[in-house]
Amino acid sequence: MKNWAANNWFKIIAIAILLGAMSQHPYAYYQILRWVVCISAGYTAYIYFEAKNKILPWIFVAMAILFNPIAPIYMSRNTWQVFDLLAALVFLVSLFLHKKSHE
Repeated sequence: MKNWAANNWFKIIAIAILLGAMSQHPYAYYQILRWVVCISAGYTAYIYFEAKNKILPWIFVAMAILFNPIAPIYMSRNTWQVFDLLAALVFLVSLFLHKKSHE
């Protein structure tokens, strides 16, 4: 369990920040969210590319592009909340999909 948590802390932080975005925050919170989610999704894509997974890396690449802080995509708050929840769910599911390879 210790190795699992050590190898997935970035996903856990991304999930927490994404779920935290359901309430009202200053704009800086969402800028930090973009950086954290983009980096976490990019790193997770790399892990799945290295594991020779054919589908999951592309899901995380798409998430990294969607949440990228360099060339942000602008949508309404309600739309972003849907994507925030979906992204949190994808990270959550990936914690359990990749669990065995980390142990």
